[in-house]
This record gives sequence, C-alpha cells and structure tokens, in this order.
Amino acid sequence: MVTPFHTSTTLSGLIAALIRHDGFNATPLEQVSLLYLGRHQPRTPLMYEPSLIVIAQGRKTGYLGDREIHYDPGQYLVQTLPLPFECETYASSTAPLLGVSIKLDPALLGELTSAMGQPAPVEAFPQPMASVAMSATMQGAIIRLAETLGDTGACRAMGAARIREVVFEALNGEQGPALRALVQGHGHYGRIVQALSTLHDHFDQEVSVEALARRVNMSGSAFHQHFKQITRTSPGQYVKRLRLLKAQALLAGQSHNVNQTALAVGYRSAAQFSRDYKRYFGHTPLAHRQRERQT
Repeated sequence: MVTPFHTSTTLSGLIAALIRHDGFNATPLEQVSLLYLGRHQPRTPLMYEPSLIVIAQGRKTGYLGDREIHYDPGQYLVQTLPLPFECETYASSTAPLLGVSIKLDPALLGELTSAMGQPAPVEAFPQPMASVAMSATMQGAIIRLAETLGDTGACRAMGAARIREVVFEALNGEQGPALRALVQGHGHYGRIVQALSTLHDHFDQEVSVEALARRVNMSGSAFHQHFKQITRTSPGQYVKRLRLLKAQALLAGQSHNVNQTALAVGYRSAAQFSRDYKRYFGHTPLAHRQRERQT
C-alpha cells in the first residue's frame, strides 16, 4: 500500500522535473496539465473546466457561494461543471504549489459509466465541485500517470490508459455520483447542465433567462431555483462572471484591446465593462492589459 506521505513526495518530484513556467504547463497528453505557482496568490476569481485537480505540494481553498472547499496533498478536487468561483493558493518560492489537472471527457465518462453497470441511485443535486480524500488506489493511478508524462513514447502507448484508470478511480470515489450525473442527464440537474452548455456556447449573445428555461423544459421559477441551488449564483450573475473571465483570458493574450474585448464577450458599453471588470477583479481591464505587457 502506498502511504499518502510517500505518494505526495514522489508525485512532487515527478511534476517538478517537468515544470517550465508558472501556471498551467502542457504535457504530451492533451487532457493533462501540470500546475505550478511559486508564490501565495490571494483570493482570486477563476473558473476550471470540468476536471480532476490533484495537489502534490501546497494547498488551495476554493470559495463557491457560501461553501469553502479545501484541497491539498491528501485530497483531490472533482469539478464536474464549469463554475466561476474564487480561489486562494498557499505556496512560496521554496515550497511551490505542484499539481496535476486532468480534463474530464464526457465520452470517456459515459463509456466507463456504462461499462461499470448500474450504480446506487444518484442524489437529486450532487455537489458539482467538491474535494475527495485520496484512496490508495487513486494515489497509485496518479503516480502511474505522472510517470508516463516524462516519456513521449510512453504517453503515446499508455497515456489514454493512464487517464482512463484515474477517471475510473474517481467514478469509484465519493464524487462518483456527481460524475455520473454529468453524463446521465437525469431530472433538473441534467437540465441545468444543458443550460450551462448553452450559456458557454453563446456567452457573447443576449440570452433571456425565460428563453433558456423554456429550452430545457422548465418553468422560469423552477429554473431560477435549481440553477442557484447547483451553481450557488443566479443565471444573470453566472453570465456576467463567465463573460468577465473570458475577457480576462483575451486581455492576457494581448490580441484584443479593452474595447475589442468588451465587444467580444457581449458587452455593448465599454464603460460598463470596465466598471464590472474592476468590481470583480479589483483592477481595470486597461491596468490588467498593461501589466501583462510588462511580464
């Protein structure tokens, strides 16, 4: 049996050997990224795509509505829906944050869910974002995946199997019901998943909440209630945060100026965009763009 301490130490070394820069580092496997941050990062708005996040060193605290979600080397984060939240990272130059992110592929989830047979009934509203204690089998699967990342040939030969093993272990874990709900599409939860997909496909367009509710066959009041219960925010606030996070990525890429960014994410007024951006991130989009130019 692999002990948590030994696993964490081994995983940290495997990740550190492959790190090239701050933030998310690409690997030969498209679904897998490595995380590195050599400083403390205060509470900051962000959004993960559906993924599994495994921390080998350092720790993070996520804030989703009234919930606090802690994940560190003894846990992994299961993110089944793309939810805007806030996150604080505890790390330093001498003890940087090190981790692995595995994007969740709905096709793989569906295949594994079908192959594993009928599970226990899924709760009506599983947690779309939660930390799970590391099991010995998940630890072993993550180590094998990390060992593969350092060898391009091994990635070609075994990469898909290593990812499959990690996702299989997650489906067997405490957040298995939330992962199954992502692909089974039952009840109100499945309808909200459909609505979120529509919002992400059309975030730059005006979509009325009533039209969205009709699209997923829900009344306006039921849609509001269940949307907020699952995402911890209202549909209007979700869209605003989604647009601002998309804008942040555009500004970081230096391909758009502030006015172009505002239009690209669906704002008709650049002035309103700047006000919302400063309220959400604590600085103006122009200041963000200028800072990115200096780095």
